Amino acid sequence: MADRAVGIPFAKEGIPFIGAAVGVTLLAGWLGWIIVAIGAVILTLFVSWFFRNPPRVVPQGPRLVLAPGDGKVIAIEEEFEPRFIKDRCIRLTIFLNVFDVHINRIPCEGVVEDIQYQPGLFLVASKPDATLRNEQNALMIRTVQGTKVLCVQVAGLIARRIVCWISSGDRAVCGERFGLIRFGSRMDTFLPIGTAVKVAVGDRVKGGETIVGELP
Repeated sequence: MADRAVGIPFAKEGIPFIGAAVGVTLLAGWLGWIIVAIGAVILTLFVSWFFRNPPRVVPQGPRLVLAPGDGKVIAIEEEFEPRFIKDRCIRLTIFLNVFDVHINRIPCEGVVEDIQYQPGLFLVASKPDATLRNEQNALMIRTVQGTKVLCVQVAGLIARRIVCWISSGDRAVCGERFGLIRFGSRMDTFLPIGTAVKVAVGDRVKGGETIVGELP
């Protein structure tokens, strides 16, 4: 799979939103609606910031697991994952607020064995119930060692659109961009028991750059 977002300063899905905001700004300025124009400028800056697509320095290592998204680690818990892994594992949850980069990145090397989209609710993404009840898109990755790693894009209260550019059967390239979630969300990564977790609850991480664990 080619990394379709390389070299582009904004996610392609954000360009229509940025263009619309710029259009409103220009129209309001041309009509002399100063207050509207100022508001539109602020909106343009916010939308552009939200859809930014910064490059990252990706650490190398066959057992490394990188953060799949930017944000704050809000949970590291051992639990039973009933849908895909069907075994006990470590769930590492990253909450992305509206000011974080929302480009999502592949956490580890391997092959994408399955992708499943699940419609659902739009609960606040930081709530525990969001793990199973919110709209989400799950990527099952089998690493080069044969280990299963599950990466789940979870929509939130404001996020209403999950985008995924990768397909089942594609090679999973650690740190490569694979999608985004629009306007606030969370990323759940399910790791095998025995993974050496390298972050703690409360830490801020960068997608494709911060090492969050090392597989057993």
